[in-house]
Amino acid sequence: MFYRHLRNELWKLFGKKRTYIGFGAFLVLQNLMLLLFHFTRWQSDWERLLDGNGYLAQDYISSLTVAVIILIPQVSLLMPLYVALVGGDLVAKEAEDGTLRMIMSRPISRFRLLFVKWLAGVIFSALLVLVLGGAALAFASLWFPWGNMFVFFPGAVFVSVFSALSAHDGLQLYLCSHLFLIINSCAVFSLAFMFSCFNMKPAAATILCLTFMFINLVLEGIPFFERYQEWLLTYYCRSWLLVYAQPAPWERIVCSLCVLLPFNLTTFIIAAAAFHVRDIKS
Repeated sequence: MFYRHLRNELWKLFGKKRTYIGFGAFLVLQNLMLLLFHFTRWQSDWERLLDGNGYLAQDYISSLTVAVIILIPQVSLLMPLYVALVGGDLVAKEAEDGTLRMIMSRPISRFRLLFVKWLAGVIFSALLVLVLGGAALAFASLWFPWGNMFVFFPGAVFVSVFSALSAHDGLQLYLCSHLFLIINSCAVFSLAFMFSCFNMKPAAATILCLTFMFINLVLEGIPFFERYQEWLLTYYCRSWLLVYAQPAPWERIVCSLCVLLPFNLTTFIIAAAAFHVRDIKS
């Protein structure tokens, strides 16, 4: 019965057109960024950076390198938007439409109903990240040859990332980084899902989640708040980039996991508590 319940929730979730907005936007934006990288000074700037540090640009301007380059802005700006859009809509929309009252008339507990919805959202978040990463690498392979990976990201919270990797090692780290991206995506989804369980409109739940993430991002960029960065969620969401550092600061990455995983659990507990006290059937 649990499997059937989860299957029905996934069917409802992926039966909505707005679920696919993020997938479509990522595919369009990735191709646009690849065109800009190939036909503007963007590529020549990276070639100059590589040559200035003693690396042959033709060896490191590869599909792996370009895939990471185009992922960074999408992960920072767009992925939270589309994940929050689904998370804020999952419970609040059904409550607004009145279908939640019909579902609650069935002999299932509120906790199970909420857990299945949350699990369906987690599956969506993971699938969105996998499509994002897979499409970025696939489209980059059409424009650039397979080869070594070069990753440069100055001031990535814990450390600056400047790494030159072989194609084999780069692919392994590329796949590993997406595991951390899934955790980041689930954290944003869980936050929007928590707001969705309160008595508010779906748009309000989405906006509150995005506002929280935006405030964290702004405070992180203010020099005065550097001493308080460990209190900001975005501080720990950069762990996927630290995977590429050589050597990788695994102790700090594990520290990020020890914050993000309990954050997911805490938001779900708050969501369950708010959902249990709501008067839905009246």
